[in-house]
Amino acid sequence: MNILSVLRHLNYRPWFALAEFVDNAIQSYITNREELRAADGVDAPLCVTVNIDPEGAGRITVTDNAAGIALRDFSRAFRPAQVPPDRDGLSEFGMGMKSAACWFAKNWSVRTKALGENVERVVRFDIDEIVEDRIEELTIIEVASQPQRHYTVLELTDLCHVPKKRTIGKIKEHLASIYRTFLRDKTLTLVFGRDELTFEETSVLKAAPFREPSSKPIEWRKAIEMDLGNPHKVTGFAALREVGSTTHAGFALFRRGRLIQGSADESYRPEQIFGKSNSYTFQRLFGELHLSGFEVSHTKDGFRWEEHEELFLELLKGELRVSPMNLLDQAEGYRAKQQNRTRDLENVAKTATNNVANVVERELAPVLEEETQHPANPPAVPLKIPVPSVSGFERTIEVRVSTTVWVLTIKASTDPTVSDWLRVGDATKPANDGMRQRSVQVERLASTSVRGAVRWN
Repeated sequence: MNILSVLRHLNYRPWFALAEFVDNAIQSYITNREELRAADGVDAPLCVTVNIDPEGAGRITVTDNAAGIALRDFSRAFRPAQVPPDRDGLSEFGMGMKSAACWFAKNWSVRTKALGENVERVVRFDIDEIVEDRIEELTIIEVASQPQRHYTVLELTDLCHVPKKRTIGKIKEHLASIYRTFLRDKTLTLVFGRDELTFEETSVLKAAPFREPSSKPIEWRKAIEMDLGNPHKVTGFAALREVGSTTHAGFALFRRGRLIQGSADESYRPEQIFGKSNSYTFQRLFGELHLSGFEVSHTKDGFRWEEHEELFLELLKGELRVSPMNLLDQAEGYRAKQQNRTRDLENVAKTATNNVANVVERELAPVLEEETQHPANPPAVPLKIPVPSVSGFERTIEVRVSTTVWVLTIKASTDPTVSDWLRVGDATKPANDGMRQRSVQVERLASTSVRGAVRWN
């Protein structure tokens, strides 16, 4: 029993310690899914609730509505290093609940009601007392209950590791990240205090290849499938973030649906693929990869790669570079500010064009009427001005002055090669209805990078 006193010195992080309790609940739910559906209905989800009280010595409570711990499983469930008969799920080492509970607290208890049994059972652990007195048997307290009820309540007190405010925020973020696949498919409802946890999905970059900026935008996401030789296989996806992040880019590595490595701000970013921390790839590349056939640490916070990581990274890098979607090339070459500048320029051009058109439509007719009554002698102007090589937003309006209809096409130009502030063209010809059609072309500089072309017909 001395092993119990050593467990508090494990190198756990609090979110992975709490994940051990969630793992047990998920595995119980999956193993007994049909019985639970028969008792509660087909759509009844698994719900796990975590409450942390950091005051004083601290208290942590984890409650679930899974199938509970049956009497036949008590000996294995509470004895250290008792491997479960089925190791293909989330409970495989026989240490999860014991090691995490002893890491967190000197005193902890489990109150559980197994589906189909007619008693609730309670077991209490006082680690110091167990070790000092070498206690090898614990009393099970039983209370009568109804067979259809099912739950487990784990309570930890006199904490060795008390999560404080900032750590509690990180725990919520990491738990949502670790169990994102179960949250997505509605297998699990995970509640922390009063907050139901959700995983915030990352927006994928939609943009033209930076080498072909005029081509159609595409979504920078691709499927990944690799075979490292039986039984080692990898599936999932890789993508580029719409908004770069120095903390949250990177890969999340899963096994059996549960994240093992790369949760939240601790993503998996090997330098062989991501480069240095100041690279654009380091900020944009992300993805989710599901690994099968690989072993994990007994705390389930890392893979035991042995000789496979080098091959894994080599194959992954090749997949990321495969045409026609070279994610690594786009990650390094794409510049969001350049793309945003083009979009901003288009918005400015549209606004400027509308503003000019509104003013002309409202105020031009009176000005031209005055010009008709008191004609001036303007200098001769060319009959035509060049069409801008780069066009943007345009708008056409009509202005009627006496016997002349002015049709104005106002077009914004983003041609950076034209430096003239103002260019004017003038031509007049008879119209079929007896009225004159007046054609005037004006191009003026609206800003240092947006020009307005006005054609009056």
